[in-house]
Amino acid sequence: MRLSRKAEIVAMNWMQRFETGAREEARCEVCPLSRVQAGVAVRIKQLCAAPELQNRLRELGFCEDQIIRLLTSQANFICQVCNARLAISEQLARLIMVEPLPSAACFPRLRKV
Repeated sequence: MRLSRKAEIVAMNWMQRFETGAREEARCEVCPLSRVQAGVAVRIKQLCAAPELQNRLRELGFCEDQIIRLLTSQANFICQVCNARLAISEQLARLIMVEPLPSAACFPRLRKV
């Protein structure tokens, strides 16, 4: 998926503001999905993409306030979204702003029977 130039500029501007802002570690921070460590559950706060790309991401389950878990972050970013595993590019992951969840709100682990 090719991103529009406007979406790339919005993401770069956000990243510059995020990196230059002095923030406290203890506070809940919003950051791009591309900066999340694998295995962490997060809540989507904002989609910083062109409107047509935002609609497509929402159709796939990447909606605001949706809780997702990043499974891997190597060549592609594999996320668990609505009981499905979806792979997205790093470029797309940079456009999805997320916040960490308290440990109690994370996905329940499946127990072996």
